[in-house]
Amino acid sequence: MGLALLLLLTVSATAPSTTAARRAATACPPIHRTAAGVWEATPTTAPWQWQLQGRIDTSVPACVFDVDGFETPRATVAALHRSGRVAICYLDVGSWESYRPDAKRFPRSVIGRRYEGFPDERWLDIDHFHRFAPILEHRFRLCARKGFDAIEPDNLAGFENRTGFPLTAADQLRFNRWVAARVHALGLAVALKNDPQQVSALLPRFDFAIVEQCFQYDECGSYKPFVAAGKAIFEAEYELEPSDYCNGAKSLDFSAIRKSYDLFAQPWEPC
Repeated sequence: MGLALLLLLTVSATAPSTTAARRAATACPPIHRTAAGVWEATPTTAPWQWQLQGRIDTSVPACVFDVDGFETPRATVAALHRSGRVAICYLDVGSWESYRPDAKRFPRSVIGRRYEGFPDERWLDIDHFHRFAPILEHRFRLCARKGFDAIEPDNLAGFENRTGFPLTAADQLRFNRWVAARVHALGLAVALKNDPQQVSALLPRFDFAIVEQCFQYDECGSYKPFVAAGKAIFEAEYELEPSDYCNGAKSLDFSAIRKSYDLFAQPWEPC
């Protein structure tokens, strides 16, 4: 599903930690990087945090934070790094969001059907992504300038949806591979967001995966090749209780959390 959200609250630098005990609980292991300096996201069951709205709460005891690329300032990324955390930059690449500062730069010809459940979001014609590629590359550079370690490019499975365009699986593979190549060119790691049908074809190009509701929809098995290849899976559920999936997540070596659809700092329920 899409996670482009109307950011009514401005994300600011950091929220103060609530207690010394909570700060101590966030002692993070060393961050492993390749010889080229790219973050190596290896399999883990340690909890992550996904916050796309509100003031970033760095007191949450997670070592990987996924936050909005536009709204999160460089100072917040630096604060996360000072405490030994990894910072992932959330960007939408497969759909158009009306409230983004670069929204008017997209040609009308590539803006398609409304994304169900998100009135301010429409699908993009990724078969003709060259028409908006410079806009996406500018977004990727924004993440790099802010010091992020990786990018979460959202909506990489438009071909499965009613977009208003006759997209094919081949169109999606071409676009997703281009996204991965451009992110890697900036020295950042890149996540495959959902797209379970194309995991085997895209596994060599993506460094880890971010997955929604794979336990609810019985899709988690599709992502096991990532773990087998030594790459992390960061998974989120919205409707199931942790008792319904945490044992399964641990057995698969997935990092799983329970969140609400609006993706504020709370609720946050780790396994």
